[in-house]
Amino acid sequence: MFHRSPVNHGADFHDPPDYHDRMLVLGIESSCDETGLALYDDQAGLVGEVLHSQIALHARYGGIVPELASRDHIQRIVPLTRTLLSEAGKSLEDLDGIAYTAGPGLLGALLVGATFGRTLAFSLGIPALGVHHMEAHLLAPLLGATPPPLPFIALLVSGGHTQLLLVQGLGDYVLLGESVDDAAGEAFDKAAKMLGLGFPGGPAIARSAESGQPGRWRFPRPMTDRPGLDFSFSGLKTFTLNTANSLKPLTDQDRSDIAHAFEEAVVDTLYIKCRRALEETSVNHLVVAGGVSANLKLRERLDQALNATVHYAPQRLCTDNGAMIAYAGCLRLLAGAREPLAINVRARWPMTELAVPDPDQHG
Repeated sequence: MFHRSPVNHGADFHDPPDYHDRMLVLGIESSCDETGLALYDDQAGLVGEVLHSQIALHARYGGIVPELASRDHIQRIVPLTRTLLSEAGKSLEDLDGIAYTAGPGLLGALLVGATFGRTLAFSLGIPALGVHHMEAHLLAPLLGATPPPLPFIALLVSGGHTQLLLVQGLGDYVLLGESVDDAAGEAFDKAAKMLGLGFPGGPAIARSAESGQPGRWRFPRPMTDRPGLDFSFSGLKTFTLNTANSLKPLTDQDRSDIAHAFEEAVVDTLYIKCRRALEETSVNHLVVAGGVSANLKLRERLDQALNATVHYAPQRLCTDNGAMIAYAGCLRLLAGAREPLAINVRARWPMTELAVPDPDQHG
């Protein structure tokens, strides 16, 4: 079962046996374009976090440049670690474990965090653990004030993933549906690029959509007219491109109207699939995590239209961050997870391959 943060009060998230004095874990996130580090204490909660975003670095290219991302992680990771420890009033000797993102993500970027974390842990004689990036997103809402009870449905919606899962415990995940092509966040980025709205696409589309005229277009809601919980956003992306091409040259109002129709279609599609998943499983708690979960239109629709309680991570923890890695790593370290010294990162890593921790393995 999940270990509950001291600031949370979810009745179904049970503490593990008291076999330790306390555990302070350094979390390292470097899977893509944020270098995030955080300290999580299993008794005191989140005690410090720092984050450097590479948005300005990649914006000129209209998307993530993997080599530049890796180089920037290398430059930032040591200074950020020093800043984090200093601001939290901690030293390296206070650490009891280190968690780093092992995948999925950009291999070069992952290797920076993994190599640093594994080497630092070895020098300190403490365990290090690779964390699944999307599992960390899934668990981030547990750092909020009202964590969900088990079981719950999780919508993981980000630049690289759109998935619906039934969550029954730590590592106990049933995949209900996923995108068969583009993820929702990826579709936002591509649509924003088509419209010349900048990068990252999610916030750019949302800002432009605020001035959009409702009802000028109705974009398709892909795969909602058939049974199942899978997603598809490539057709919506093509529809957006064709609409934009039919109007060239685009005015600012055209861009806003298209952005409004696009955002409305994505939000409606996600809502329909979430409602269907809740109905099919008879579960009444939904967790929404990942970068797209910060979209205010999506939150408004889910909160108002679903007959369920919806849980989100704190707004600052929706995008990639070290806090979710530290928290997820702490849960698994407390549950007895340990790994050999070898560094193993994965660009692709299905969540269904994650192990359910064995509480009898803790030391």
